[in-house]
Amino acid sequence: MKILLGVIVMLLSFNLIGQEEAKFLEGRVSYITPQNIYVKFQSTNIIKIGDTLYHTQNNILLPVLIVNQKSSTSCVGSTLSDANVKLDDILVYKIKIIPELAKSEPSEALPQSLQEKDFSTEEIEPNVISKEPKNIESIRGRISSSSYSNFINGQDPKHRLLHRLSLNLSNINNSKFSVETYINFRQNIDPNKENDNVFRIYNLAVKYDIDSTFSIMAGRKINNKVSSLGAIDGLQAEKLFKKFYVGIIAGFRPDIYDFNFNSKLLEYGSYFGHISDHKKINSQSTLGILEQRNLNQIDRRYAYFQHSSTINNKLNIFTSIELDLYNKINEISSLDFRLTNFYISGRYRFNNKLNVSLSYDSRKRIIYYETLRTEIERLLEEDDSRQGIRFNINVKPFKYISSGISFSERFQVNNLNKSRNINGYLSFSKLPIGGRFALNYNLNTSLYLMSKIGSANYSRSMMKNKLNIDLYYRNVDYMYLNNETKIIQNYFGGGFTYRFSKKIMFNFLGEISTTYGTQNYRLNTKLNYRI
Repeated sequence: MKILLGVIVMLLSFNLIGQEEAKFLEGRVSYITPQNIYVKFQSTNIIKIGDTLYHTQNNILLPVLIVNQKSSTSCVGSTLSDANVKLDDILVYKIKIIPELAKSEPSEALPQSLQEKDFSTEEIEPNVISKEPKNIESIRGRISSSSYSNFINGQDPKHRLLHRLSLNLSNINNSKFSVETYINFRQNIDPNKENDNVFRIYNLAVKYDIDSTFSIMAGRKINNKVSSLGAIDGLQAEKLFKKFYVGIIAGFRPDIYDFNFNSKLLEYGSYFGHISDHKKINSQSTLGILEQRNLNQIDRRYAYFQHSSTINNKLNIFTSIELDLYNKINEISSLDFRLTNFYISGRYRFNNKLNVSLSYDSRKRIIYYETLRTEIERLLEEDDSRQGIRFNINVKPFKYISSGISFSERFQVNNLNKSRNINGYLSFSKLPIGGRFALNYNLNTSLYLMSKIGSANYSRSMMKNKLNIDLYYRNVDYMYLNNETKIIQNYFGGGFTYRFSKKIMFNFLGEISTTYGTQNYRLNTKLNYRI
C-alpha cells in the first residue's frame, strides 16, 4: 500500500512536458459499411490518398483510418485493425505545417480556397471518388503476445499465454485479390494439469473482386450482412446493382465443440438488400433465407432481417429479426413459424452534450432438430422467450466533465433468469493536476445474487503521449440471497502503456485483491506490433 501511495505522489509531481502546437482538420463519420467508412469534411483538398485519420482518446491521438479514396468533401477509408469507429465520431487530419509558416496567423494554415469557400450547402458524395487507381494495395494488421498470471495463496500459480494474429492484405500488388485472417493460439500452464494448448482460426479467407460491384470470397469468413450466422467455411459471393445487392452462401458450420472444420454441417442460403445514402438518411437493409443441415438432414431453416440507419446524423436505429420456418417432432417434419430473435435499438444525439439510447430484445433458444435430437421435446416445453430492455443516457454538462447512467432488465414469462442492472459513472477528463479521473458504480440483482461494485480510476499521459499510466481501486460486495452469504473483495491495481514507436506498444498491469485478509496477485503483460 505504501508503494502505491508513493507512485501516486510521484505521478502528481510530474510537470507536463510542453508540446508543439498542432493544426487539425476535423471530419465526422457519416456512414459505415462492412468494407468502408465515410468521413465528411468541409473540404478534402489537402488530404491525399494513403493519409491517416486520427481519433482522440484520453488526449491521445490514435490512428484509426487509412484514406483509400476521396471526393471533394468526403474520404473513404478502411479501419486499422482493432480500431473501434462509430457513426458521428469526430476524426481529425493532422495538417502538415511548413516550419517557416508555423508562426503565421491560424487562418493561414489552410489554403486560401478553403477559407473563402461556403460549405453550408456541401453534400457528401460517397459514390463519387477521385481518379486514383481503383485497386490500391493496403496492408494492415497486428501481432500480439499476452501473458496472464495468477498467484493465489496456498495454490500453485497459474499462467496463460495468448498469441494473436490479425492481418488484412487488400488488393495485393494492386490486384483484385485480398486476404484476411484472424488467428488465436492459447497456452494454459497449470502445474497440476496437463498443459492445454488451443489453436483457433476465426477468420481466414481469400477475396477476389471481379469488378467494383461483384466479389467472391473463399475460406472461413463472417459475413457482416448475416452477422448472426457466425463464421462460414466455404464460398460467398455478392453482387451490387447500384443501391441494391444480392448474395449467396454455400459452406459449412464450424464444429460446435472445437471450432474446427466439420463437413457434416452443411449450410447454404441467399440474401438481398438495399443501401440508401441520401443527404439526411443513410441505411442498409438485408433480408435472407438460410438452411443448415446435419448429415444431409435439415437441422434448421430460417429467415432473417437486419436493418441499420442514420437519420439527420442524430438518430441511429438497428434491428435484427430471425424467424424459424421448420420443425421436426417424432420424425414428422412440418412448416412452422417460430420467432426466435427480435432485437431493436435506437440512439438519439440531441447535441454534443446529450445522447440517449434505448433497446429491447426477445430471444428464444435456437433448436437444431438433428444436433439436439434427444432433447427436442424438453426444449420445446421450455420455449419461453428471454426478454430484455436497456436504457442509457450520457450527459456532458461542462467541457471536461461527463456522466451517464444505464438501466437494464432481463426477464422471462415464468420469472426465471430474472436480473436487473444499474450502472452510473462520472468522469473528469482534465484535472488541474493533470490527467483524467473517473468514478463508476454498478448494482446488479438476480434471483440468487446481489452485487455492488464501486470503482475509481486515475489515468495520465506523459512523455509526449508515449507513456500512459493508470491507477485504480475497486470494491466488490457479493450477497448470495439463498443463504445470505456475503463476500467483500478489494482490488488495488495499476499499469502503464508505453509506445516505443507508431508500430510497437507494450502494456503492463499489476493487481492485488484482498478477501477476508487473504491476498492474491495478478500480472498481465502484452506486446503489440502493428503491421
